[in-house]
Amino acid sequence: MSRAKPASAAPGPRKLPRRPASALAEKWTRIDGVDVFYRESPRPPADARVMAHVHGFGLSGRYLLPTAERLADEFHTYVPDLPGFGRSGKRRDMLDIPDLARATADFFDDRGVEKATLVGNSMGCPVILEFAHHYPERIDRAVLVSPAGGLFNQPLRRAIRQLTTDAPREPVKMARVAVPDYVRFGVPSTTRMFKALVSYPSLERLLELRIPTLVVLGERDPLLPHAHRVGEIASQTDTHVLIVLLEGAAHAINFSHPEQLAHIIRTFMDDLPMKNDPAWPADVRLYEVHRGAHHPPAKDAG
Repeated sequence: MSRAKPASAAPGPRKLPRRPASALAEKWTRIDGVDVFYRESPRPPADARVMAHVHGFGLSGRYLLPTAERLADEFHTYVPDLPGFGRSGKRRDMLDIPDLARATADFFDDRGVEKATLVGNSMGCPVILEFAHHYPERIDRAVLVSPAGGLFNQPLRRAIRQLTTDAPREPVKMARVAVPDYVRFGVPSTTRMFKALVSYPSLERLLELRIPTLVVLGERDPLLPHAHRVGEIASQTDTHVLIVLLEGAAHAINFSHPEQLAHIIRTFMDDLPMKNDPAWPADVRLYEVHRGAHHPPAKDAG
């Protein structure tokens, strides 16, 4: 099992945000000499399964909070800012997918977490896939929301066009969260991280997974191929993957549709049939696109 290197003495207590962004507890820890900011369930049940939320490209964990907060009373929830992102300190070797997967394992070591379900958005999905590749004994299930990277997002100018198309499809409040994070991340880091992201073998890693895996796609997401194309690719082998399409959603589903995504994740975690909630808006609908041959069959809710 991977273990974090001993942390050097902290220079002093770090300040917490003046206004908490959610009901989750906001905390600092120090791992391998780097200050790491994270949020955690304030009162998790003693026997709760652990669930960690992994943020996307250039962002902090803040935009994941609307979904994470809805699950925090059912799962022992963590939302870290990985090193180099958000409020956490920077490290020179933290701008590659394998590095971020190791940082996730180090965070688990620091928090005493042996095994967890990982929920990622965008770039967070390749980080989870890499984590599962190197630490298969430490991941229970994977939830990949709007997975990014690969040929569909190349070259950089195409990815920028896709992001520009996506921006007006997201809630206005998303910009208030994303813009400060992107500014803090910086242009040099953006260029280096993009090269690492698009060169990562996400599809290969996805198809080799041997744990129950949920992929959630937004019907209005310009950064991803059509959901049925993703389903065709997944059906090329007997996978453990369940693919779900959320109509009305774009890329940042964790922020824009937290109620629906939390419902989908709960359903997945309990192996129940995927069903729409009659209380949802009429333009938001859930569809099961693909269920891999080795994915756990849906149990009778009764």
